[in-house]
Amino acid sequence: MPEETEDAVVLLHVTERLLKAFPGLDPRIVRGAVRTAYADLRYARVRTYLPVLMERRAHDLLSAAEQE
Repeated sequence: MPEETEDAVVLLHVTERLLKAFPGLDPRIVRGAVRTAYADLRYARVRTYLPVLMERRAHDLLSAAEQE
């Protein structure tokens, strides 16, 4: 499976989990946080932990947005 396709699947799964975790936030904000987290980490050499790290980063961004 090409790397881009794998990343698209990871983005979808992370987005779905975070939409459930933050039901009060606008879905566009959740998708934006996931895209930001992916942009921060997409060139990581070791991709094994990309989904976990990306979800944690997006979760932190969303927690901050939720407190505003």
